[in-house]
Amino acid sequence: MNKKGKALAGIFAVLLVGLIVWAVNGIPEPPDVVDTPSQRIVNFDGNTISEEKNGKIIWTVTAENIEMDIDTKDASLINVKAVYNFEDGRTVELKAPKAIYKEKDHHLEITDGVEGKSSDGGKFSCKEVEWLSDKDMLAMKGDAKIEYEKEHIKASGDRIESTNGFTKFKAIGKAHLEKGKKE
Repeated sequence: MNKKGKALAGIFAVLLVGLIVWAVNGIPEPPDVVDTPSQRIVNFDGNTISEEKNGKIIWTVTAENIEMDIDTKDASLINVKAVYNFEDGRTVELKAPKAIYKEKDHHLEITDGVEGKSSDGGKFSCKEVEWLSDKDMLAMKGDAKIEYEKEHIKASGDRIESTNGFTKFKAIGKAHLEKGKKE
């Protein structure tokens, strides 16, 4: 091979190596594959969930729609009516657009504007209500208001908590209480 042919073969070899290096470095890395388990969801229309303790039903929630994760038993509820039952036979009924139930700790949160009443004449309103199963406590959160017209009691606060259906309660944050007979 003459000098010109060797030089041409050398240039061709360098170009070929350069092309191979460019092709290998130019291939994008495949994206990281995140292994997420698929969520198994079931929908119910017009159904009820409840919590029971020592053979007694503590609360029952009826919803227009319930979307439940089959594996965790967590649920999202739409257009809910919740009824809490207390030891002395009284009940508190709450209505709201949404609720979330977490099976692991039996935590129920009723949200998006809650209105309610008790069987002994109380009226309730707040942004959300939370059931704390470990404390047997109902907690009204966000612009919480209670009124018992018959006893002439009005209370409000950022949060109002009760373990006995609001016959006794604690108002927290910007708390205000009015008590007395109307004149």
